[in-house]
Amino acid sequence: MSDSPKAAKPLSKAKPSSKQAEPAAMRYCSQPVQHPRQFDPAVDALRARAIINGGKKWVNGTQLTYYCYKSGDSVPAAWHGNAADIREVGAAFQAWFKLGIGISFKEVSRPEDATIRIGFDSDDGSWSYVGRDILNIRDPFSRTMNFGWALNTRYGRDTALHEIGHAIGLEHEHQNPYAGITWDTDAVKNYFQGPPNNWGMQEIEWNILRKIPPAEVKGTRWDPDSVMEYHFGSGLIIEPAAYRNGLMPKGGLSKADKSWIVESYPGTKPKEVIPALEVGLSQRLAIKAGQSRVFNFTPKRTRTYRIGTFGTSDTVMVLFEIAPAGNVQIAGNDDSGTDLNARINMRLIYGRRYQIGIRLYYSDMASETSIMVW
Repeated sequence: MSDSPKAAKPLSKAKPSSKQAEPAAMRYCSQPVQHPRQFDPAVDALRARAIINGGKKWVNGTQLTYYCYKSGDSVPAAWHGNAADIREVGAAFQAWFKLGIGISFKEVSRPEDATIRIGFDSDDGSWSYVGRDILNIRDPFSRTMNFGWALNTRYGRDTALHEIGHAIGLEHEHQNPYAGITWDTDAVKNYFQGPPNNWGMQEIEWNILRKIPPAEVKGTRWDPDSVMEYHFGSGLIIEPAAYRNGLMPKGGLSKADKSWIVESYPGTKPKEVIPALEVGLSQRLAIKAGQSRVFNFTPKRTRTYRIGTFGTSDTVMVLFEIAPAGNVQIAGNDDSGTDLNARINMRLIYGRRYQIGIRLYYSDMASETSIMVW
């Protein structure tokens, strides 16, 4: 049994109500520290930026499965969630999904079937890995998300939305480089080193002071009302001057939160027809960097098929089997930062239906990038 190291736990946004404005009582989300991806010198800066921009986003068509540890699971008892908190987790997933997005969520009955595994350890704070970083945590008895306080309060419901926001690829909004925040670094260090957070300098730097590269943020403007923003008490922010006495987001999903997820994961329109792939016939992706596209494929006989992209591009490609309960990912390949193209070799069964989802990170000529089954 293993778990992410204590020093690497993530930062969730704990946001108090107006009656809880005393900053000394606040606990915050603390994301796990991750090492930035290193690229081969042959990968130019524009291409690397494009890969980073889309690298944590899921491919459209993905069904993210999740599991909440509960009594009876072979994990530390502190990870077990109660019925009220587990209900709030489900409601938060539904709040994101009902925006009409191209990914879905499903609660499963076994942790080994889950992509997102959720604990409720009150001594470990609230946190989540960000987007596809979750895939690096493969042990079914390792958490990818934790909640450190009750979720059946206004503050707790925002925390649930916040952590799921991380899981689908959102970063902390106060670390947006377009925010223009100048911190009183001594005040920040003193505050977060003290109770109830008791953070070390690495956690403070990673979760508060660090500016996220522009390629990783959700837009070119700061959204102080984002569910990914924290409440900060007075004396921590020097600039913008309007927030010297504190910053209090409105609560819930902001307009920009909703716009970002719909743009990143556009849902299928009512009359939209998903194109079908035919063996031996290529189809152009016809999408821009950062966008996704989904194709249907129904094999006419059982055999091993090759599915691949063509063109000078960086992509992530995922193969799903369409099941009554939703898409099940059965294979995937990420060719980003290499001179290779995405390839999947897989035995597919006659009578079953499949989908191929692709997210394009970068292409010299997007119109020349295509996909084919053979």
